[in-house]
Amino acid sequence: MHELSVVMSIVEMAEEKTRQHGATNVEQINIDIGCLAGIEFGALDFVWEAAVKDSVLEGAERIIHKIPGRGKCSVCGNQFQMNNIFDSCPTCQSYQNEVITGQELIVKSLIVN
Repeated sequence: MHELSVVMSIVEMAEEKTRQHGATNVEQINIDIGCLAGIEFGALDFVWEAAVKDSVLEGAERIIHKIPGRGKCSVCGNQFQMNNIFDSCPTCQSYQNEVITGQELIVKSLIVN
């Protein structure tokens, strides 16, 4: 379950940023996660509370923005929604696609005090 290591990395980043700004805790964290990023959202929810315990993120409001997957076909140029990283182009059925969005995992903002 790599979601635990993802959350632990977020905790480390939040603690570093909180220290840099002379704050003691995080009130809110906003995260963009792409639907093609390989994150299982249920598993992320499951490990979150245990992973943030006794950290600056404990008690913080967590807002996750799910970024839909979009791809562009390298053969015909069609842009389309991707539900899976291995989806074929719905126009020409090519698998030669570039992922445009959906692989993000970005901490967009922290509100600290």
